[in-house]
Amino acid sequence: MYINATIIVQVIIFVALWWFVARFIWPPITAALDERSKKIAAGLAAADQAKAELQATEKRVEKEMQQARASAVEVRASADKQAAELIDQARAEAARIIAAAQKSAAEEATLAAERARDQLREQVAQLAVTGAERILKREIDAKQHADLLSNLKNELR
Repeated sequence: MYINATIIVQVIIFVALWWFVARFIWPPITAALDERSKKIAAGLAAADQAKAELQATEKRVEKEMQQARASAVEVRASADKQAAELIDQARAEAARIIAAAQKSAAEEATLAAERARDQLREQVAQLAVTGAERILKREIDAKQHADLLSNLKNELR
């Protein structure tokens, strides 16, 4: 055999196989590789976008947390202020009630003392009238008069 003929036949077979592969096998493989490349690129882009959205969301959440903390501080300060006002009002009301009760008790005590004085005056007047009646019914005698006055003194005690 001739070596030249073998090489020429091999070149022709190689060219035929190259044409067959380039025409029928290579296009589907390159299409699949291109499609796969596009999917990978889309996935990477989606991952980058998700990462950016995550960072934006974290910033928004942090901002809302700061606002919530500030709001909580304001609410607590307002509640403390209202509690202090209520306590002050309750103390003022208690002081007013105590003062009214003391005034009422003082008035009652004054009225009771006046009633007792009035009753005492009435009793003294009755005793004086009774003593005068006894003195007038008896003869006026110094000894009897002194005895009546001492009895009257004893009754007044």
